[in-house]
Amino acid sequence: MPVDFLTTEQTESYGRFTGEPDELQLARYFHLDEADKEFIGKSRGDHNRLGIALQIGCVRFLGTFLTDMNHIPSGVRHFTARQLGIRDITVLAEYGQRENTRREHAALIRQHYQYREFAWPWTFRLTRLLYTRSWISNERPGLLFDLATGWLMQHRIILPGATTLTRLISEVREKATLRLWNK
Repeated sequence: MPVDFLTTEQTESYGRFTGEPDELQLARYFHLDEADKEFIGKSRGDHNRLGIALQIGCVRFLGTFLTDMNHIPSGVRHFTARQLGIRDITVLAEYGQRENTRREHAALIRQHYQYREFAWPWTFRLTRLLYTRSWISNERPGLLFDLATGWLMQHRIILPGATTLTRLISEVREKATLRLWNK
């Protein structure tokens, strides 16, 4: 079964920004409440506070952490910095100069906000959902990919690589098809 079923749009938008988020998206995913600010305030330096705040917004909006903060649109950086009272967003260039900073911040965010890695039992639950959908309907794999991405984000599961997800969908669809033909 083919695994290269994603559209160009799906490939380019998976786990990354495709443009500036609109005002509603900024308010929903990048707004920092008092609990967020308290958590962020534990970090030292404006660069770390801004960096961890942006990572929180990215995992909420994209379903994953970014390794290159330059890929975050300017509007998002300014919106987040304003909430923290940071006037000079160029301090973000200092974020992650220490090799472990991003990894440590990602671990802190996962723990504090209860995000999970794409592993058992979540892989099993997603596989079961995809199998059921493949068994009862003949949905396109691209549609199943969007369904899986939405399900993972809803359950606060860090998105796996796109190839991991496409391979899983292809395997599940193949098993469902074989079972259907064997009935």
